Amino acid sequence: MEVIKTAIEDVLIIEPRVFGDARGYFFESFNAKEFAEKTGIQVVFVQDNESLSHYGVLRGLHYQQPPFAQSKLVRVVKGSVLDVAVDIRKGSPTYGQHVAVELSAENHRQFYMPKGIAHGFSVLSDKVIFQYKCDDFYAPQSEGAIAWDDPDLAIDWQLPVDKIILSEKDRHHPYLRDIVSPFNYINSNCKV
Repeated sequence: MEVIKTAIEDVLIIEPRVFGDARGYFFESFNAKEFAEKTGIQVVFVQDNESLSHYGVLRGLHYQQPPFAQSKLVRVVKGSVLDVAVDIRKGSPTYGQHVAVELSAENHRQFYMPKGIAHGFSVLSDKVIFQYKCDDFYAPQSEGAIAWDDPDLAIDWQLPVDKIILSEKDRHHPYLRDIVSPFNYINSNCKV
């Protein structure tokens, strides 16, 4: 696997080694030992999630607050998305900045986000099956979110605005400047 650093510390693009032939392909989508060796990050994932979405769906920007904050490793198994990570760790040199990467069934890329990162994605294909691993369990009382259209973030979701489909909940999130982030940037492992 290849690890590609991004402009936000410990937000990583992971490219697995894919073995293909006339029958199809095979790759390890996650190997805890290799992940730790190549990233320097020790993580134990405890929950796997999967969603199906259609073109134009935009989910995010979501995070879980401490003590149920989550690190995530996300990937696409069908279709393609623009995946976005926003640094919301107070004191981080990249606070309020975002990175985006296209994840698709064809490129097999994965995106790792530590605690303190708000996450969202927009669906670029007709349909997408999206999977993610989390290192803590979902806790609805701990949900947090930032508006997808926050003008200070200025994220290009690569969709026409009139084609964006949001959940009712995702229509009403505050801007980053209007929240008090529960995350502090402490070190390169981005502890909360």
